[in-house]
Amino acid sequence: MKVTKIASALAALTLSAAASAQADDSRFVIQVDNNNKGVIKALAVQSGAEIKVDGEGFFAANFPGMDLSQVKGVLKNPHVKLIEKDQIRKPLAVYNDDAGNPMTGQLTPYAVYQSQANQVPFIAGAGMKVCVIDSGLDKSNPDFNWAGITGDYDPGTGDWNVNGGPHGTHVAGTIGASDNDVGVVGMAPGVEMHIIKVFTEFGWAYSSDLAHATNLCSQAGANIINMSLGGGGSNSIESNAFAEFSNNGGLIVAAAGNDGNSAASYPAAYPAVMMVGANDAENNIAEFSQFPSCTTGRGKRANFDENVCVEATAGGVQTLSTYPAGMADIAALNADGAFYSTVGMENSGDVTAAVYFMGTAESIDTEAQGKVCVIDRGNVSFHDKVANCEASGGVGAVIVNNEDGVLYGTLGDTNRTSIPAVGADLADRDALINAASINVSVGASDYGYMSGTSMASPAVAGIAALVWSNHTECSGEQIRDALKMTAEDQGAAGHDVYFGYGIVKAKAAHDYLTQNGCGDTPTPGELSLSATHAFAKGKNQVELVALGASSGNADIYRDGAKIATLANGTQYSDTFSRKVSGTFTYKACDQNTTDCTAEQVISF
Repeated sequence: MKVTKIASALAALTLSAAASAQADDSRFVIQVDNNNKGVIKALAVQSGAEIKVDGEGFFAANFPGMDLSQVKGVLKNPHVKLIEKDQIRKPLAVYNDDAGNPMTGQLTPYAVYQSQANQVPFIAGAGMKVCVIDSGLDKSNPDFNWAGITGDYDPGTGDWNVNGGPHGTHVAGTIGASDNDVGVVGMAPGVEMHIIKVFTEFGWAYSSDLAHATNLCSQAGANIINMSLGGGGSNSIESNAFAEFSNNGGLIVAAAGNDGNSAASYPAAYPAVMMVGANDAENNIAEFSQFPSCTTGRGKRANFDENVCVEATAGGVQTLSTYPAGMADIAALNADGAFYSTVGMENSGDVTAAVYFMGTAESIDTEAQGKVCVIDRGNVSFHDKVANCEASGGVGAVIVNNEDGVLYGTLGDTNRTSIPAVGADLADRDALINAASINVSVGASDYGYMSGTSMASPAVAGIAALVWSNHTECSGEQIRDALKMTAEDQGAAGHDVYFGYGIVKAKAAHDYLTQNGCGDTPTPGELSLSATHAFAKGKNQVELVALGASSGNADIYRDGAKIATLANGTQYSDTFSRKVSGTFTYKACDQNTTDCTAEQVISF
């Protein structure tokens, strides 16, 4: 069966995706002398236009139903210097999933690229084991190192390897889906896991269940626990179990919550647990990600505690991962052998046929007989476009967006069509129209999308396992600190309640621990400077990395003179010729302040 959401009774923190809005395609910019702008604006309004921007030497307006030539006609006036289309500008995704069909080839989710997990090797056999406390990991999905996965039977929830809904399988895939030739790849590919099934699709768990599960994780030899779940209120038994696991060297990661407010969700809000928020592929905070205060106590007893609020974030919007076999729907679009980004709209099916460009598909066109219709967005509904393609004999439909990005849409509640239909990106329009043949596939899949801090939490748990596998001498708390210290600052400069210290970066954390070890890892938020000498390519170099600047940037000084300004975690090489020798002092200061580290002396 197809599963679209987890039952609301669950504490599992997952959301469905939202459809995108349609941009205005009849907006134009008119360049005109300021002295005569009022006259031209009046002409525009008289023609039915709505003024959108009144700028210096220009204005922009929406002219419903008019194209450029018609606007030029109604504003034909010697005072008008230029009329042109008001081009759409929007944030572009910084990171993207690989395009393709995970049922036939391996795809890398965008969060892997965003977190730099693809730049750090996972060391199998290093002793990493992640305990996943969730709804089970279904044995039907082959994309796991099953020889390295164990679990506990529970008389209430049943076998750990039979799903209690797809949530736990999706979470586990983000952590450790295998690096093979199919499906997706996890943050720590093939990492050993232990599965504790604490709820089913139509049930819930209690704080005592989580305390008991934590003890089972310890007995199984896990050093990392992920909990993509939460609820209100604290509980001492639960809190004590987490504290003991952490004190014994482990790391616990949990989801911040999906209500988009400042409420604290437990277990994430316990100090022993690393709270993780969600960001999207554009490095923006997810609108649903909760942001509890970092302040404990009131008045004179108020204290800042970064361990009771969001500490860092990872990708958690439209996250592609594993599902129990056949429980997800997914679409694939292939033109002349190349995959393109797509989203399914409606109707299962798998067709390959010649291409017919049908314009905006506002009427029946018998030339589409036996072909895949490529259709421009606009003028009529998505349903009517697909219906006209099908009535023309078309076997599949691809609707191309009229703005940057893949088209998300449906065919409505009264869908009467049957051919597979997908949305496509405006950037791929020419390639699709000019292709000889197109394959459109929409159907049941072992892989699909979920959104929520539930997806961000296992990303961080997997990244922790990845980094820790290269630095087994570290404790869980030291890995936690390293991930925060080297996170990429986003949102307000420095630490904030939405991103914490920023988006987790595996390579930055790995590089920091490689250079500095884990014994001297300073507390996040404490300004520090790493300065080391190296001789490379015939030159002396002092490698400098500042961390913990509250502004997000640090000024670097050599012998009292500023030589650079760096973002937290960014490496700077102070380079000298091989003939230079001497003693140099370095320090870092929070940008434009006198809040500085102690001086470090480097001699060569």
